[in-house]
Amino acid sequence: MTKQFWNLVKVSPIVIVATFLAANSAFAAEINEEVTTVNQLSQAEDSNNIDQVTSVSQFSDVQPTDWAFQALQSLVERYGCIAGYPNSTYRGNRALTRYEFAAGLNACLDRVNELIATATADLVTKQDLATLQRLQEEFSAELATLRGRVDGLEARTAELEANQFSTTTKLVGEAIFAVSDVFGNQRADTDANPDNNPDLDSNATFSDRVRLNLYSSFSGKDQLQIRLNANNTISNAGVSGTNMTRLGFDGNNGNSVVIDKANYAFNFSDAVRVKVDATNGELYENVNTFNPDFASSGRGALSRYGRFSPIYRQGQGGAGLTVTLNPKGPISLTGAYLARTANDPTDNNGLFNGDNAIFGQLSFQPTKAFNIGLTYARTYQSDGAANNFFQGTGSIFANNPFGAGTRSLANNYGVEASFQFSPKLVISGWGGYTTADAKTGINAGADADIWYWAGSLALKDFGGEGNVLGVIFGQPPRVSGGSIKNAAANVDLDDDTSYHLEGLYKFRVSDNLQITPGLLVIFNPEHNNNNDTEYVGTLRTTFSF
Repeated sequence: MTKQFWNLVKVSPIVIVATFLAANSAFAAEINEEVTTVNQLSQAEDSNNIDQVTSVSQFSDVQPTDWAFQALQSLVERYGCIAGYPNSTYRGNRALTRYEFAAGLNACLDRVNELIATATADLVTKQDLATLQRLQEEFSAELATLRGRVDGLEARTAELEANQFSTTTKLVGEAIFAVSDVFGNQRADTDANPDNNPDLDSNATFSDRVRLNLYSSFSGKDQLQIRLNANNTISNAGVSGTNMTRLGFDGNNGNSVVIDKANYAFNFSDAVRVKVDATNGELYENVNTFNPDFASSGRGALSRYGRFSPIYRQGQGGAGLTVTLNPKGPISLTGAYLARTANDPTDNNGLFNGDNAIFGQLSFQPTKAFNIGLTYARTYQSDGAANNFFQGTGSIFANNPFGAGTRSLANNYGVEASFQFSPKLVISGWGGYTTADAKTGINAGADADIWYWAGSLALKDFGGEGNVLGVIFGQPPRVSGGSIKNAAANVDLDDDTSYHLEGLYKFRVSDNLQITPGLLVIFNPEHNNNNDTEYVGTLRTTFSF
């Protein structure tokens, strides 16, 4: 509607109230769109939220020279029923439909009735009432239709509420479909003779991983998580000869549906957050890993090493307790204890006698743009067959430097940081050092020094809103020193340096669909210059619902 229209019918200021309310009413703005869920209705109301104003000067986009300025000013003073958007704008040039105008007119009538009921009818002139009467007659058909649609919407909302899955539980799902292949001339090995390396014979694969999470809350500040998982993504290590080519979402249970995670988190006021893992506890899901754009297995890096520092894989797979002090503050402190075989009552297992990790992290987050963490983990490996310091991340020697039948103790130190230079540029990185000691077995008394580091670059909204172009470069865990490194049997292991280079592009098709092509390059696999460079090409499609 234009200025000329208002001049023609000589509408009083109260009519502009109806127009304004119609143009800004959350309900009217959404009534012409089909709403099928309670959440959609709630989101519609939130997205169009309007606030009462007491002065026309509160509108940043209304100037004294505007043709409607006097009318708006009069409405504020006489009727006190004019509203604006939360960002202090009026949006007076926004177009409106007849349904929107009818809804605004109805709201205006309610305001007039309120004024009359509170003995302030002198504020409403006869001219205003006559105009409103004519408008009500003019829009009687639209008002009747609007009431009918409201009644229908209320009935549909009541039906949805009566048949919803649960009042306390949300179902969140994720499905990954991936096409991948490993390329290179020869398989990697650990010796110094390149002539005995078998050919790298790999076929392209198509695999999946499906997860269904049930999140339940009983107080609004707690969360019970039960996760169902099925996957058939086989590790690339079998064809490449090295764990350095592993994907970040690999795992194979033959697509059998299993409950692979159960935990409960709750607050002691806002100062303490507690999480109890009953099975498959993972530190990287309980604490900040300082790699926000690549930490997720479904929507982050394609590779295993590119997701976050290996220090967060300590104690992975068992039960435990994680406590965070001041979780929302600029400085927070986290302590955790995980036991990998907490459910096994046999010798050298159980909650305290089996493999376990004691973890601590100090996080400093002065701003949303800059985060840094100092991390420590003490890891005890009780069973030589399960002796695996980084859960298959890095070289074979770095994961198991002392051999089978060895109990070992490791102290892990790490520093991690993330810096957002601008809304579209984020740089993250980590570095870590592990010193391990063999307590039993043929290498009892030996020690190993292990180093690793990496950095990542994320360019957000690259090529479109929600897209991310990412580059990750680093060195996977490598035994750089210690008496075990100089032992005669290990003299050639981890003598050189492997480098991890990963490029990926996260293409956001919609809020529920992401396609991620990428290439992983491993230079000198297994920290051995005698091994050829290996490549892993992957196309991952992630559905979330």
